[in-house]
Amino acid sequence: MNFSKSGLVAVSLAALVASGCSTSRFSSMDDQQPAPLPAAPAGQVSSNQLPPPASPGATDPSQFPTAPANTQVASLPPDGSAPAGASDLSAASVAGVWNASVSGQSCKIATPQTKFGAGFRAGPLHCPAPIDGIKSWNVAGKQLTLYDENGGSLARLYSSGGSKFDGQTSNGQPISLTR
Repeated sequence: MNFSKSGLVAVSLAALVASGCSTSRFSSMDDQQPAPLPAAPAGQVSSNQLPPPASPGATDPSQFPTAPANTQVASLPPDGSAPAGASDLSAASVAGVWNASVSGQSCKIATPQTKFGAGFRAGPLHCPAPIDGIKSWNVAGKQLTLYDENGGSLARLYSSGGSKFDGQTSNGQPISLTR
């Protein structure tokens, strides 16, 4: 008798499939029903004031980063114009990783030149609200604007010379970026 290799493989495969279908290993499980779950607890519902939220993983205030005591943030003119001495900006001058200070709390913000929406993608790292919601950034003239996921302005900043930007968030908090 002379069998081909493919014929032998086909017969072996058919035997394996047929033996797998006739197993009785799982037949005892068909009769078992899972135990019913206990009912949800019932009772009175009360409401109390919750304490203010804490950062995930932080349990004491000493774990929160803060800006050095001698950090000063330049104030912006009340009419929204650029401060005296602010220089014109380019995307290349803003691209990179920045140390941010928002009302004395420190974090980092990445500003790569990856196109995103009407500007470039941005990535905050452990930043306080509202800066934790930054999704993009763009420059126009002398102004750097940081945007949320809906394209709303979260902060506007101006160059303070060198590698430093100062400004304020949309809710009036001082913000500065340094390298």
